[in-house]
Amino acid sequence: MGIKDCYAAIPRQWKFPKAIIYLFGIELVFEIAALALYGIAQPDLYRTRLWKEGSDHGWNSNPNSIIYAYANHRPVHTPLPWSQFITNYNVVISVVALFLLLCKAIMYICHVFYPLLSTPIHAALIALYAVSIHAQAAPDTSDPRHPQPGAPWYLTKGCGAPVKPSLQGYCKQAQASFAVTILLCALFLVYLVLSIWSVLAAASGLRNRKLSTASSSAEDAEAQGQRPWEMAQVMPPATPGTTGGLKSPMTPRTTAFNTLSGKMGGGKGKEKKKGMMGMGKGKGKGKEVVRAPDGKVPLRHHISMGDEVYGGPSGNPS
Repeated sequence: MGIKDCYAAIPRQWKFPKAIIYLFGIELVFEIAALALYGIAQPDLYRTRLWKEGSDHGWNSNPNSIIYAYANHRPVHTPLPWSQFITNYNVVISVVALFLLLCKAIMYICHVFYPLLSTPIHAALIALYAVSIHAQAAPDTSDPRHPQPGAPWYLTKGCGAPVKPSLQGYCKQAQASFAVTILLCALFLVYLVLSIWSVLAAASGLRNRKLSTASSSAEDAEAQGQRPWEMAQVMPPATPGTTGGLKSPMTPRTTAFNTLSGKMGGGKGKEKKKGMMGMGKGKGKGKEVVRAPDGKVPLRHHISMGDEVYGGPSGNPS
């Protein structure tokens, strides 16, 4: 298979083209919201405050444990939900996703955003946002006295009392960030399903077209093999008066040859039909044949073709 054949085999049609436009609009709203929420949280607007608030209520470890670890030269382990890594990571993936959205929109307008290209792109975005979901909902077991086996407290206990009123707004922002992350991951999953569906539908259609083409070719070949028989069946019947027709053609020249052959054979020409051209309609006697000096019979007929001479049964007319 050549390069042109490979390029022609790439699925180009979406199963639901209008759905892609709607998904672009929804994704744009979610991406802007995610970029705003992640950008506000960077670098550390409320992460450490929420961590300290959970520690005060005994819901998770204490952020001061990092200071103690540095002071005692111990390995520092920051729980994933409260780490700087997850904050920066969320900002990076939101910027990348927004850039890819612009590229996807331009490619779709130019009719080059194929389902086969969309599949790996959205699979990668799903993986990136799945990591973010896992990090935001990761457990905190760094303090054996106050373990947090599940998601952070602002996701499991809410933002009401006994949380400080000054932190309730930040708590809701953290919840909104987590919710937008889940929505974007679900949206990219819809993209992926639609892409795979379109690829499979296009592949099935291509396979059906190939089978149809092969069937048509076989029918054409079969029709070409039957064509001589079909032509033989529709051949018109032989024209009367021609060779292979109802009778052989009768012309004055043929009549004269037949008559002369009968004369030379013993006078049988007298018994020929009396009404034929070139012979009289007397009492059964044919008209006397006039011979040339050399013994040959000159022939004349109604079509002026010059004088011809008949040389007898074994001779050839000249």
